[in-house]
Amino acid sequence: MHIRSILKLIARDERGGTAIEYGLIASLIVIACIGAFEAVANENTGLWAVISNKVSDNMGE
Repeated sequence: MHIRSILKLIARDERGGTAIEYGLIASLIVIACIGAFEAVANENTGLWAVISNKVSDNMGE
């Protein structure tokens, strides 16, 4: 086979398109989860800081 015919076959092959789409969707979901986890972690840290301050104030420290 000539190089030109091999390149034409590769250019017409569409079997990997679906896998790439699924990979992109999965990566977007992971990015969204990381952002959500970070937001929850920040809220949780703030909540424990408020609780710690209130306990310290009420214990007279």
